[in-house]
Amino acid sequence: MKKFTIEQSIFEIFPEMEIGILVCNGIENHVTEEEKYKSYLEEAQKEAKKHMENPEFTENPVIRTWRDAFYKFKTKRGARSSIEALLKRVFKGNDIGCINPLVDLYNGISLKYGVPVGGEDIDKFCGDVKLTLAEGGENFITYGSDESDPPLPGEVVYKDEEGAICRCLNWREGIRTMLTEDTTNAFMIIETVDGQSSENLNSALDELKALIEKELGASVTKHIVNSESPEVEIG
Repeated sequence: MKKFTIEQSIFEIFPEMEIGILVCNGIENHVTEEEKYKSYLEEAQKEAKKHMENPEFTENPVIRTWRDAFYKFKTKRGARSSIEALLKRVFKGNDIGCINPLVDLYNGISLKYGVPVGGEDIDKFCGDVKLTLAEGGENFITYGSDESDPPLPGEVVYKDEEGAICRCLNWREGIRTMLTEDTTNAFMIIETVDGQSSENLNSALDELKALIEKELGASVTKHIVNSESPEVEIG
């Protein structure tokens, strides 16, 4: 049985971190109704504007929270939280395009609730997964590249026994475990670090869970991982 663990080194940086987990089994993720997901993302982009009421983009609370979080560990120059990347596109008037149904659903939740959301293919994991500080040099190949771009020593990464899965929290994922149309079992995460987002986290998790069950026919279990309960079985 594979498990996911947040290591103590992460809680030393983010003592109030809570990560929501959805373990999804039996997903049907092939694209059949792209127009439906396009409309879904358009509505999510409208809702996302509530997170950007300050015309000074970096001073909006969601952006400020994650900028401050990224200052607390080693990052590659220019690395930003996934939620900042999504909101910045909306802020600049650029549409969020469709990728595949599961990714579209979680991008919509990310925009609506102002939280970083990510997902990986459980069947591609090599052993257990942990959120930890990189040693530096872990194998990591991202989309669009065929060369390894290892994390820095001290960078916060998701990793398994084969290498890094996602760098700088949910900034950039590796191609090895990324979600595709052929994914049938998925590990979804929603990140919080400020200790003030439990209600928002639970609402986002519940809505994403319901959408995956309804739209993709999956069986989904929900978990919250934090300093008091840092480990969960994922499949």
